[in-house]
Amino acid sequence: MSAAFARTRRSAATAHGMPAPAIALDRVSKAYPGGVRALDDVSLTVERGMFLAVMGPSGSGKSTLMHCAAGLDSPTSGSVRIDGHEIGGLNETRRTELRRERVGFVFQAYNLIPSLSIEDNITLPLRLAGRTPDRDWARTLVERVGLADRLAHRPAELSGGQQQRAAVVRALVAKPAVVFADEPTGALDLRSAHEVLDLLRDLVSELHQTVVMVTHDPAAAARAHRVLVMADGRVVEALDTPTAPELARRLVALGEV
Repeated sequence: MSAAFARTRRSAATAHGMPAPAIALDRVSKAYPGGVRALDDVSLTVERGMFLAVMGPSGSGKSTLMHCAAGLDSPTSGSVRIDGHEIGGLNETRRTELRRERVGFVFQAYNLIPSLSIEDNITLPLRLAGRTPDRDWARTLVERVGLADRLAHRPAELSGGQQQRAAVVRALVAKPAVVFADEPTGALDLRSAHEVLDLLRDLVSELHQTVVMVTHDPAAAARAHRVLVMADGRVVEALDTPTAPELARRLVALGEV
């Protein structure tokens, strides 16, 4: 595990020998036709090894923030850097390549292909990109999430929590600079949700992974090191290690029901 981890760290080093922030947004705005301003002059730096949660009422801009930060959408103005790479001037082909190399995704829906084994699901994105999976790193991950004896199974043979853990491994197998998790526990029962959140927190602590999670759930957000609360396209508050009741009160104050 240590060798694979070292390779991951070295890949993000800048020319000055220091790792670049996983994500850096500088005065990012996003406007849609009709004058709707989903993001309004947002600046944000996500250092490597951070577990960041983004919360806010519906329509607050949290999903748009994730899409712009992950290179899935282009801001109207401002700068976005992923692992030190400015993405504003990239064409769509290079932007897609950068996402494949530097960004992992975990969604509410597991997005596993039913006809493939868990092992093939995990390595599929790499193979589609023409890359050979690092077997030692993949083995480290599946052992860490408790799926070493489930690799030959199809997704339907696993519980929801196990499928989401497989999705987490798939997001990590390419050694990304950052993993974006969009409501990763929304489809899970309470016990499975706790297991996945524990896993994400442990990956940050043990493997120095960087995770940015968008969620409406105060209990989920409270697992993060820092929580950004958004409203009307802006970050209105940044809280370090808040409690779930504290976050729930913040959302109530912002009109979330």
